[in-house]
Amino acid sequence: MTHTLAFRQVDVFAPGPLTGNPLAVVHDADDLTDDQMAAFARWTNLSETTFLLAPTDPAADYRVRIWTPTGELPFAGHPTLGTAHAWREAGGVAQAADGAGDIVQECGVGLVTVRPDGARLAFAAPPLLRSGPVAPDDLAALARALRVDADDVVDAAWIDNGPGWVGVRLADAAAVLAVRPDPAVIDDWKIGVVGEHTAGDAAVEVRAFLPGDGGVVEDPVTGSLNAGLAQWLAGTVLPDAYVAAQGTVLGRRGRVHVRRDGAGVVWVGGDVRTTVGGTVTL
Repeated sequence: MTHTLAFRQVDVFAPGPLTGNPLAVVHDADDLTDDQMAAFARWTNLSETTFLLAPTDPAADYRVRIWTPTGELPFAGHPTLGTAHAWREAGGVAQAADGAGDIVQECGVGLVTVRPDGARLAFAAPPLLRSGPVAPDDLAALARALRVDADDVVDAAWIDNGPGWVGVRLADAAAVLAVRPDPAVIDDWKIGVVGEHTAGDAAVEVRAFLPGDGGVVEDPVTGSLNAGLAQWLAGTVLPDAYVAAQGTVLGRRGRVHVRRDGAGVVWVGGDVRTTVGGTVTL
């Protein structure tokens, strides 16, 4: 059975048109099968495609399923903001009576709060599923995958909030921009690399590397990774509030606005804009 549904393609963490990470959003997708969702996500060939459904938890405003071209994710950051934007633009109104206009998203990791932040949206980073130091053998493997000397790694930690991220801190932003990972040894690593800027509008440069297409895929701008990096570094190595740049090597200009509040909650925000609107037949 085919379904014709409302569709949006949005640009997330984008300070200007076509500068962030695109996301495909399919509305009212409750009647789609897993096979239909997976097939459309493969066809879009974007890093993620999301499907909006009615919530199963009464505390949630909507439910979302997040698919990559190869499978489903329990959580991802740029799809969270992009889906919330598309839901609001389609007339969604948050049921929360907290005065902040908080949106509650239901996804694989549970409930995630999305908060309007001026013209932006920001999500509350979910708890890390894995944290702590990286074992020496794993650290050596990460250095090989990134084609850097082990001594060039300032620090490393598990920062997995669903996708499986491990964070690697290098000396500075220039070192991050110079990384050319080795597709032969990326294995199953999902590596986030971060280094500090000394000038400009961003405090750090971030890059995200994943296995895919028989080699290495670099994600343009990554909310889940930036959330994990902030839970690791904000308030210690980095300020409680800062801006991260990502996508530079790919010709993007992603900007991720990070803030750790007084309660220790990390908020990850950015600008979202709709680029394509219409319907899709699946």
